Amino acid sequence: MNRPVCGLEDGLLREGWFLANLDEIDRQLLQELQAEGRVTNVELARRVGLTAPPCLRRVRALEDMGVIRGYHADLEPSKLGFAIVVFAMVSLKSQAESALREFEEAMQDLPEVREVHMLNGEIDFILKIVSRDLQSFQEFLTSKLTPAPNVASVKTSLTIRTSKHTPGVPLK
Repeated sequence: MNRPVCGLEDGLLREGWFLANLDEIDRQLLQELQAEGRVTNVELARRVGLTAPPCLRRVRALEDMGVIRGYHADLEPSKLGFAIVVFAMVSLKSQAESALREFEEAMQDLPEVREVHMLNGEIDFILKIVSRDLQSFQEFLTSKLTPAPNVASVKTSLTIRTSKHTPGVPLK
């Protein structure tokens, strides 16, 4: 008899399964939680057609497997005084693994840097940066970003407007 290598067994997610292998209830759970992370377990269970205990078991299993990384509030930066959002394209002097890691670690210590993505191509990293105003951003750029480890060049683009902001992944 062939035993499944991974997957849903007794309602619990096992390693190695991707979205296509999740059952409909797990996909519904993820969709509901992605849209509204503060939904109560009782309400979540009602929405997906379960009772509360198995719903909670499934959610905990998805959390334990790292499918659900966490829960957070989606804050409006401008209402908190962060009027500027900038994308910075950073090229490094070296692409050696140690140089890449050193740069990534330096970015972890900069609260203005909200996202760091390593890219394939001419640019090594793209960063999403928030700042209170242009003067604050200029100060950040010259005192923290350009002197960061292994930085060869930085090109920046100021966001004019955001027409779509949808965290997460498509689940349908």
